[in-house]
Amino acid sequence: MTSSTSLNYTNLRDIWYTMIGIPGLEDTHIWLSIPICSMYIVAVVGNTSLILLISTERSLHEPMYFFLSMLALADIFLSTVTIPKVLAIFWFQAGGISFASCVSQMFFLHFVFVTESGILLSMAFDRYVAICYPLRYINILTPSVIRKMGTASVTRSFFICFPLIFLVYRLTYCGRKIIHHSYCEHMGIARLACDSIKVNIYYGIVVALFSICLDVVLIIVSYVLILCAVFRIPSRDAQLKALSTCGSHVCVILLFYTPVFFSSLAHRFGGHSIPEHVHILLANLYVVLPPSLNPIIYGVKTKQIKERFVQVFSLNKALC
Repeated sequence: MTSSTSLNYTNLRDIWYTMIGIPGLEDTHIWLSIPICSMYIVAVVGNTSLILLISTERSLHEPMYFFLSMLALADIFLSTVTIPKVLAIFWFQAGGISFASCVSQMFFLHFVFVTESGILLSMAFDRYVAICYPLRYINILTPSVIRKMGTASVTRSFFICFPLIFLVYRLTYCGRKIIHHSYCEHMGIARLACDSIKVNIYYGIVVALFSICLDVVLIIVSYVLILCAVFRIPSRDAQLKALSTCGSHVCVILLFYTPVFFSSLAHRFGGHSIPEHVHILLANLYVVLPPSLNPIIYGVKTKQIKERFVQVFSLNKALC
């Protein structure tokens, strides 16, 4: 009885966890940190440059680019919430984290992720209006409407993710201190508890259904309507021009959602056939790979952004 009692924590502030990074790949942490650190630098520099470019260039003050700046800001937060701690684990074996810090990281990770999903849905609506109602585009997507859509994405995410804090705080923790991951997420914390976590599991499913899955369904509906409108255009060149405006957004959508659904399906149906380190490595990649590639995709595939970047770079080169 004494040993059992000694394992129960009455004060959650006394709990400290140790994150071990990527289980089974501890010897390669230094090598793995090189591409992850490189992608993180690209994500921060690229998205910051994109935000500055959109905010300073009046020719880019259009609904599409305002949504893009929201996405860039979300990308910076998504990678910054996790990657610095990942690198600290890889470089310095600094895996120690308090319960409160772990829960904070968990909340902001899920909050930013759901917010970004909402922004991608807003961008799909933007493309739908631009192609299906081109003459009313500016009148429909006014600055006020854009602000409300951005606020709605953040507000929805907050109310969906905030209960996660209470769901992990209500559990009893009794001595399990090792987190087999490189950052804290909801089910990872819940599985360290000694209580039943059925409520956590059910709420996690509800969150996935009414945020990520719902967003994906609405994005698909938007693009079905877009394709229907495009195929009604008699000119082949006009069809290709209309579709080309969606190219960057489609690439970003696939980059954002594909790893999430692959990881989710692998967890549920892959069983033990997929090694744990593959799951954890993939989890690390999908918080840093999309943020690092998104500004590159938009920079390469969006003519206006590419031209502005070239102009700014040429001007800076001339001044030097």
